[in-house]
Amino acid sequence: MSEEPYAQNGRSRYGEETDRTYERAGFGAPVRRGSRPALVVVDLTRGFTEDAFPSGADMTEVVEATATLVQAARPVRVPVIWTAIAYSTAEAQGNSVTWLEKAPGMRALVEGTRAVALDPRLPHRPEDQLVVKKGASAFFGTSLAATLTALGCDTVLVCGATTSGCVRATTVDAVQSGFPVLVPQECAGDRAQGPHDAALFDIQAKYGDVVPLSDALAYLGKLPAPALPGHPAG
Repeated sequence: MSEEPYAQNGRSRYGEETDRTYERAGFGAPVRRGSRPALVVVDLTRGFTEDAFPSGADMTEVVEATATLVQAARPVRVPVIWTAIAYSTAEAQGNSVTWLEKAPGMRALVEGTRAVALDPRLPHRPEDQLVVKKGASAFFGTSLAATLTALGCDTVLVCGATTSGCVRATTVDAVQSGFPVLVPQECAGDRAQGPHDAALFDIQAKYGDVVPLSDALAYLGKLPAPALPGHPAG
């Protein structure tokens, strides 16, 4: 996703009238940034990141940018939580999941198949948490909100796919669960440019801050270093 929906002066490329309308409505204020963030990587599974799958697209750039962010999170012990959509065979073939009636191409996301495996180019670790979900939001029907609270997190960086679907839905529910959200722009991807741009515009206006990857990396880099075992932080 090479085109940017925001110019360097912070204006959208949807026109001055749109900008004035949203400013008049009081949207677009920056979110606060806490000192204990978590990184939630949404659905960067092979079924979404590889164009060989019906539900996928080539998201090499998104995977690489997200890998960079994950690697930056490790030294400061920022929790990395991965999500994946996966259905049982009965769910994929039946009519119990209403979403699959609207998006039948996602019936290929069956438990245990290559389509639901995390992209192997990502630096996933066994100790990382994995949230398996059935819907768009990583919060709906899962323990993600409770997990973030238990970890003491006060900010969430949301990455992944697709921008107009699961990334946006996860961002909305993160805010509704009480977490300020940052979305590193290079770390979100979609199947087409238009929905991607529209979703980022919507997120920036109403739910979180859409920021350059460089900004997200700088934010992580300014976090206090974790204390060594047996030594107080300070």
